[in-house]
Amino acid sequence: MELSISSRLLNTSSAAAVTALLKSKPRVHHRHTSIPLLPLKHPFSPLTLKQMSNNSQSTLSCSSLPQNNTPPAPSSPSTASGRIGEVKRVTKETNVWVKINLDGTGVANSSTSIPFLDHMLDQLASHGLFDVHVKATGDIHIDDHHTNEDVALALGTALLQSLGDRKGINRFGDFSAPLDEALIHVSLDLSGRPHLSYDLNIPTARVGTYDTQLAGKNSHHIVEATFKAFARALRQATEYDPRRLGTIPSSKGVLSRS
Repeated sequence: MELSISSRLLNTSSAAAVTALLKSKPRVHHRHTSIPLLPLKHPFSPLTLKQMSNNSQSTLSCSSLPQNNTPPAPSSPSTASGRIGEVKRVTKETNVWVKINLDGTGVANSSTSIPFLDHMLDQLASHGLFDVHVKATGDIHIDDHHTNEDVALALGTALLQSLGDRKGINRFGDFSAPLDEALIHVSLDLSGRPHLSYDLNIPTARVGTYDTQLAGKNSHHIVEATFKAFARALRQATEYDPRRLGTIPSSKGVLSRS
């Protein structure tokens, strides 16, 4: 603490009076005494407090404290609890429950009664590092179509929930996945505008329980590589960009679907 003596006190005509005043013993009072503080020659700099978002870390700085010349590392929004979406879809044809955690570790727990669909959902979890839980029952005695479709609808809705306001994400994802003779490229934009363009030439109508395609274009490989490429591209797009500091990755400032 820096103490200052008023110049008006030092300009008194009697130096002895000043000396006596400085050597005098302070009196002790049992009540609070308010002593006005004089302005310091170098006042403290203003305090800066920046609150980025509910899910992000706060930055506190005060230039009066010792400062490091090294720029602070950018912080990403906290994902301690994970970005989670959960959807239940029930129709006359199917009963589907989906839960996805974008900040997971690749846990896959899927049971759709369609083995190949379960295998593809495992690829989505493993290569995207998402936790994917899917439970589905449907009229597969008629066809797999209804269960496939409703699992996709529920998964898409859960993904929409888990993305939230999309602050700080990369938004764009692009990945190419090879699998033997198959090479699949996926490019996506989590803009909030629904759109799908695809050009997949799958040579067979079904991928059976036993793979008889030992050469040429393998339908299993094409479909599996598609899921792998999609998972990696989606992982890129949903991960946080630390340089954005929790802001919306759009010049419009809005990405969420209404």
